[in-house]
Amino acid sequence: MKIFEKAPAKINLSLDVLHKRSDGYHEVEMVMTMVDLADRIEMQELSRDTIIISSQAGYIPLDEKNLAFQAARLIKDRYDVKQGVYIHLDKQIPVAAGLAGGSSDAAATLRGLNRLWNLNIPMEELQVLGAELGSDVPFCVTGGTAVARGRGEKLEPIVSPPQCWVVLAKPPINVSTSEIYGKLNAREIKNHPSTEGVLGAIREKRFDLLCGSLGNVLEEVTLDLYPEVRHLKECMQRLGADGVLMSGSGPTVFGLVSKEAKVPRIYNGLRGFCKDVYAVRMLT
Repeated sequence: MKIFEKAPAKINLSLDVLHKRSDGYHEVEMVMTMVDLADRIEMQELSRDTIIISSQAGYIPLDEKNLAFQAARLIKDRYDVKQGVYIHLDKQIPVAAGLAGGSSDAAATLRGLNRLWNLNIPMEELQVLGAELGSDVPFCVTGGTAVARGRGEKLEPIVSPPQCWVVLAKPPINVSTSEIYGKLNAREIKNHPSTEGVLGAIREKRFDLLCGSLGNVLEEVTLDLYPEVRHLKECMQRLGADGVLMSGSGPTVFGLVSKEAKVPRIYNGLRGFCKDVYAVRMLT
């Protein structure tokens, strides 16, 4: 028996850091939503008690460093599952990109193995499991659009943003989330994004207000360390995207575009110097 799961990418419409916590994590407040760029996960039961992972992508670990592997091992250990599983990751989301590709793979693995092994684990319990794997995994378990607080695990589902095109572009560099947070001084943040502004724009389905409310406090760190990201953001603005922001800790930059006719110009303009460019829709 085979099970298939989609693992969509996420973008941050806002990302605010409130303070550094005593446990070393940062207290965040984020608005996240998913876009129609996704990895595809295939899972097949094995008779022997082992976890095997494969992928067509030659640049990801296929052992215990892989979040999907960790998700499979966690669910096997926690629910005393003696069967093994073969997992194939058809990677479409770029890695180390600020799009939660690995977290979404882990979430899809939790959902898929729950079905494959008939474990009947409630979605809320899968989210709690996901929080053991990474801060973005609980959101990726259920997807949709949500406000995330705490270190990302406290979720409040909200209505979808106004529908639009999303142009994603990742420069040919990888960015470490831990490095960016490590260089962020939460006390020195001068311009906090307006989470309430983003939420109000979404509630009112006001695309113009949404574009004007986008904000990410990690940008100031990443853009200083990686001038390529700053250049990419400026190019996307110059090409006519309505709202432009870096997602997560970067380096991917996204542009929200209301008119489909503008998408090819932005896409082609970015493809001139950037290999990883995607024109997708928000998932609603």
